[in-house]
Amino acid sequence: MKTIIIEDEKPAARLLQRKLAKLGIEAGEMLHSVEEAVSWFSKNEHPDLIFLDIQLSDGLSFEIFDKIEIKSAVIFTTAYDEYALKAFKLNSVDYLLKPIDEDDLEIAVTKFKARLPKQETLQFDFEQIKKMLSNPFEENYKKRFTVKIGQHLKVILIDEIECFFSENKGTYIHTFDDRNYLIESTLEVLEQELDPKNFYRISRKFIIPLKAIKEILLYSNSRLKVILPSYKEEEVIVSREKVSDFKNWIG
Repeated sequence: MKTIIIEDEKPAARLLQRKLAKLGIEAGEMLHSVEEAVSWFSKNEHPDLIFLDIQLSDGLSFEIFDKIEIKSAVIFTTAYDEYALKAFKLNSVDYLLKPIDEDDLEIAVTKFKARLPKQETLQFDFEQIKKMLSNPFEENYKKRFTVKIGQHLKVILIDEIECFFSENKGTYIHTFDDRNYLIESTLEVLEQELDPKNFYRISRKFIIPLKAIKEILLYSNSRLKVILPSYKEEEVIVSREKVSDFKNWIG
């Protein structure tokens, strides 16, 4: 299996090469720029698999595909946030966030090998990927919710929401004007639909927005208690396993 690495940071390229060697894969060629890669592909037989960094020293690696029809499978290796990488799932075998975990690397390689017999030239949606890279958090996050009140529908804007909470197998919106509204969703689904810069799931029962945090108090068992402006139905507690990540989020 012919494999190459395209990575502008040479130490990172060599480290990936060593990790691949542990999996019995020899990456004999390492390229470090768009210009170098375009020149190499125009003169050599294309490999079976490319490990491709996004940001190279002379531009985005997608410029390679603009100039050369690549006939190889691609596994992206990148430091970009995972929310910007959803588009890549449609266009590559897999992607690996740096620093690359060896277990994740092995899973990606196994996934590639499983599709070898039916490997086809990949069709990249460059415009979608470039757009997501230039604005990695500008995805289709929820901006409003529509709730049913009797025979009426009410639109609640995202800025009106003080928290989301679950109760008796239902999921509710609590607004800053101290009202609750039942919605047809779950906290698990909401985690994917809400902007992670502004909303955080602090426990199995609550998702809160950063703007709604009025006060944070130390609580028992190394937990934290969050005071919200109007929600008083029960204590809003950051679960112990979430405390460290929560502090990073608010920081």
